Amino acid sequence: MIEPFSDEWFMKEALKEAMKAYDLDEVPVGCVVVSRQRIIGRGHNLTERLHDVTAHAEMQAITSASNFLGFKYLEGCSVYVTLEPCPMCAGALRWARPEAIIYGASDLKYGFESLSEGKVHPKTKVRGGILNDECGELLSRFFAERRKP
Repeated sequence: MIEPFSDEWFMKEALKEAMKAYDLDEVPVGCVVVSRQRIIGRGHNLTERLHDVTAHAEMQAITSASNFLGFKYLEGCSVYVTLEPCPMCAGALRWARPEAIIYGASDLKYGFESLSEGKVHPKTKVRGGILNDECGELLSRFFAERRKP
């Protein structure tokens, strides 16, 4: 059983967002922004639907949370995302200044940690591997289905 309001619990909420993307035939990545144990922003990939390469889950969730707060910075917030953010999203998160970024599956090909150091704000804590198997399995299933003849 997952403890309520734990990193795993919030990552499960991000996975629910990823399933929304999956159901829309989008790459299944989901994100939630948390402030004081409350989800204040949600997002999932919408790049195909919006014809917008910047419509990643993190970008959607940052906008949602900023609108909720009425402020551009996410100070004191934690961002939970099912896949390690890409450099573009890491850059946006750097400007948003969350307290923490917690991600599920690593992205060795496009993830910001494997491509370059220093992409997020120096005070932002970063942790990966939360529900890694569940997050990675959803992505693997999505791409395996698309590669079938």
